[in-house]
Parts: sequence; structure tokens; C-alpha cells
Amino acid sequence: MSDRREEPEFNPQGPQLVYVAVADHIEARIRAGALQPGARLLAERDLAQEYGVAYLTIRRAAQVLRERGLILTVHGRGTFVANPVPPEGDRKLDPS
Repeated sequence: MSDRREEPEFNPQGPQLVYVAVADHIEARIRAGALQPGARLLAERDLAQEYGVAYLTIRRAAQVLRERGLILTVHGRGTFVANPVPPEGDRKLDPS
């Protein structure tokens, strides 16, 4: 038995801001096990191309994920999934 959930589809046309939708989708990928703790994320420009959004949208989504404690960015090395990933209920609220 596995607690991994199926990876949701990305829907940029949903009711939320696009950067929040991207952050939520990446969080879902992390929680589903598609992105393991310690895994390196693609470069922001590559993620922008993958999601079909602007580079600055990915930067904003990454900021949200850092605030949630889900990713770490190491200057000159890249962005990595946090180890350990905080429990789902420990999400910090975004004041914006």
C-alpha cells in the first residue's frame, strides 16, 4: 500500500493566480513523490518553458515554495526539494 497520490494536472486557467497555481502544482508533485527530497529542480527558465508561463511567474512560484518550506535555493548550485518535506498541514499562509 502506498500513500503516494496521483500527480494533478496543471490548470493555468483556474480561479487562482498563475504563480500560485504553479506553486501548488509543484507542491503536489513533491507530495506525490514525483520530486523526492534532495532532488534538484529544473532551472527557472526551463520550468517556465515546461509550464508555458513567464520566467518571472516561476520566480514568484519559487518564492512561495520557499516560504512554504518545500524548496531551498543554493546560490550557484540550484534549487532543491527540502529534506525533509514539512507535513501538509504546516503550510505557512501567504499574506498577499
